[in-house]
Parts: sequence; structure tokens; C-alpha cells
Amino acid sequence: MRPYAQYCPIAKAAEVLGDRWSLLIVREMVSGSHRFNELARGLPGISRALLSKRLQQLQRVGVIASSKQGYELTPAGEELKPLIFGLAEWGAKWAFAEPMPEELDPDLLLWWIHRGIDPDQRPDKRVVIEFEFSDHDHRFWLVVEPDDVSVCVTPPGIETDVLVSSTLPTMYRVWLGREELYDAMRDDRVRLSGTPSMVRALPRWLEFSPVAGYVREARDPVPTQ
Repeated sequence: MRPYAQYCPIAKAAEVLGDRWSLLIVREMVSGSHRFNELARGLPGISRALLSKRLQQLQRVGVIASSKQGYELTPAGEELKPLIFGLAEWGAKWAFAEPMPEELDPDLLLWWIHRGIDPDQRPDKRVVIEFEFSDHDHRFWLVVEPDDVSVCVTPPGIETDVLVSSTLPTMYRVWLGREELYDAMRDDRVRLSGTPSMVRALPRWLEFSPVAGYVREARDPVPTQ
């Protein structure tokens, strides 16, 4: 980014974080991604060359550092967490309308969901969750192990335990907190079928998006006294 040539901490911060994708790279790292391929998976619109360039820039200014896992936030990067979630709160309140078709990527949604399976709620055996979107030709699978969750875009060759049927916009809204899962299930806009015990357990496994709380708060503001 071209410098603003202003001796001001806001201008200096904007020079560090104002390049396209930089804040979203930090968002992904705050959400638990560390390896290059994980970051690329969470940012499907960025080329690998540009991602590499942005990572180098963020390293150079001291926001991230190389680690055995790939990349990690430095103390300066860790202190960006309130900023990231502050932007989420502001965006949920003032800039988060209904999704546009071009904003709905099933691969990205499944990547988000796979990160949101609560480690403390995972079953003690392998469970396969299949996702069927009526407005999308492709199906997706999550293979949930006691110590890992993986995303499959081809049949994993294992019997499905739970089938989640919905539309892509509905699942986005549910995941991000614009509507509640049980409301969508009651209205038959999200359907769970399969092994009864797994169908009952699945909603408990989902932590939903880290920003869902802000979206719910903006959706249902607390009345002022």
C-alpha cells in the first residue's frame, strides 16, 4: 500500500492492515488457521501468489511470524482480535443485509462448519455428516473423528450417519446467526435425517460462527429502558 504520509497512528495502522485481504488473513488466523493451505481454503477469492505476498507483508510488519504449524499471530497480531470482532459487531449492525448469490460458496461454508464442531462434543467414534443443498448440484461430507474433522467433496466411501438437507442461503443464515437452527428445522427449511441418536446430537456439536453472537444481537437488539 502507498503510504499516507501522515504522522498519525490511525494512518500507520491503515498502512499495515489496509491492503486487500490483509484483515481477512488475520480473521482466518484468529479462527484457528495456521497453514498456508488452510488460509487459502478459508479465502477462496485470493490467488496463492497474492496470499503469499500478503503473508510476507504481515510478517515484515510484525503481525504474524513463521512457526512449526506454519504461521502464528505475534503479540501485535493477538492484539488485533478486539479489532476483528469490533468490525464484526459493526458490520452485523450496519452492513449485513441478505446475502447476494455471488457471496454464497458451499465449499467455504463447509470449511467454516468443519471448524465449528465443538471438540468437547465430538462423538467417541467416527461419524459422517452429509450436506445436500437443493439449489446446488454438489454434495459435501464432514467426517467427524474424536480428534479431527475433515471436509470431503467426493463421497468418503463410508456410510452417512446424518443427512443435512437445506438450501445454501438458509444454511449460511443459520451458521452466521441470522436465524436459529431449531426455527429453520421447525419450518422444514433444514431437515436432519439418519441415525436417530446422531440426529439428536448434531445440533449440540455445532458452535456456529464466531461472529454469530454479534449477528444475533443486531437481529434482536435489546430494548432500551
